[in-house]
Amino acid sequence: MSLGGGGGGGQMQEIQQQIEAMNAEVESIEGEIQDLRDEQSEIDEATEAIDTLEDDDTVQVPLGGDAYVRASIEDMDEIIVSLGGGYAAEHEQDDAIDTLERKRDSIDDRIEELQEEVSEVEAQIQDLEQQAQQMQQQQMQQMQQQMGGLGGEEGGDEE
Repeated sequence: MSLGGGGGGGQMQEIQQQIEAMNAEVESIEGEIQDLRDEQSEIDEATEAIDTLEDDDTVQVPLGGDAYVRASIEDMDEIIVSLGGGYAAEHEQDDAIDTLERKRDSIDDRIEELQEEVSEVEAQIQDLEQQAQQMQQQQMQQMQQQMGGLGGEEGGDEE
């Protein structure tokens, strides 16, 4: 019987490892979702700036390394929007906002896909946890039966 118990322990360990890996996957996906939400916030800020800024307004332009320079806007109809993959395109004000809103919608779709993925992984984790509980219960029952069987045999010898 000790081989069966060892096998059960091995299965329990395997299930625990799977649960830990899935929890790590959930954390990773949730981190990706947070990054996408941060990107959406930046898009919202850019859209608001495009809506409110006018020619000759003064803005602070990031240079990198948390350094900024003041600059005067020459023409709000010449807005350069990143298209991704290292490419950018110049747009008029309304077109720039439309491009940013499409980008935001695309991010919304990706967030939704990732949230569904999190739900699926969490459901798998629940299934594995239920399997582990069932295995523990079975092991407890086997131990109780063995203990009861030992006690019954001893009692049978005394009669």
